[in-house]
Formats: sequence, structure tokens, C-alpha cells
Amino acid sequence: MLRRAFEHESEMIRRWRNHPRVREASFTTHEIGEAEHAKWWAGAMADATRRILVYEHEGVPSGVVNFFDHDAEARRAGWAFYLDVDGLGARGELFAAWLTVEGEAIGYAFGELGVETLRCEVLAHNAAVRTLHRRNGFVEVGSYTRPVDGTEEFVLVMELVRPGAPA
Repeated sequence: MLRRAFEHESEMIRRWRNHPRVREASFTTHEIGEAEHAKWWAGAMADATRRILVYEHEGVPSGVVNFFDHDAEARRAGWAFYLDVDGLGARGELFAAWLTVEGEAIGYAFGELGVETLRCEVLAHNAAVRTLHRRNGFVEVGSYTRPVDGTEEFVLVMELVRPGAPA
């Protein structure tokens, strides 16, 4: 289940984001401090083109889905997600959550947000997420390089078009 994130969950979300496995797959890999996170949180909550959602797995808050650059007129949005690696891992539910969260995000984007094109960007070395996206119908539509910790990293741009959307 996806639901809006609450203010009191901000620190929990920061903790999940700072997990080493999440940072390794992110464009910014340093540990996010309280002040940096507070600034991001305030901006995200005030941004009409963004939604920060908590993913609940088996009724337990277990991850974050971040929709951004939502353009209602163009019917598109970007998205990203990360999970509570430690919590889900301790419960033996990490793999199941990986398989479920993406489907819920796609359903939310095509339903609640009304988008027809959902876009994401993935570090090329993140084969597991690229495979997950492909399994859910995302296709690679472009690529570019960007600095990550001072090293140029190859990034793949992937999109999923809602079935039945006009071409």
C-alpha cells in the first residue's frame, strides 16, 4: 500500500535513505545529515510537482516512493524508490517488497496521478533495479553521464508508457 508520508516520519525516511545499500544505488552517496534532510523535506513537501509516499509492506512502513516533476498537462512524472533494507531483511520480506513496491508505484502513477509516461533514471551498474524495471515493462530511452562522488557514472533513462495511452 502507498500513502502520503507524514511529518513525523521524516527521520525514519532519512534513516532508510542512509542505509549503505541505498546510498550505493543513489546519485548522492554520502550520508545525509539532519540539516540537509530537513531542507530537502521542506522543499519536497512544498513542491506541487512532487509526492513523497510511504510504502507499507504487510501493514508496516517499509519504504519510500518519490514522484517528482509531475506534469499533469503532459501526463508524465519521474519516480524513484528505496526500501527499509534492515527492517524488511530482518523479517525475511525484502525480496517480496522489491517485487511489490514497483507494481504499486506504477498503479498509483497511472491511476491517482493520471500519468501516461513514467520515467526513471538508474545507474548503469545497478543491474538488479534495471532488471526489475524491465520486468515491469520499462524500456531504455536514453543515457547520459553524471558525476557521482567525483566519478563520471553512466545513467540509463527508462520509461513506461501506460497501456492504451496515445502514441
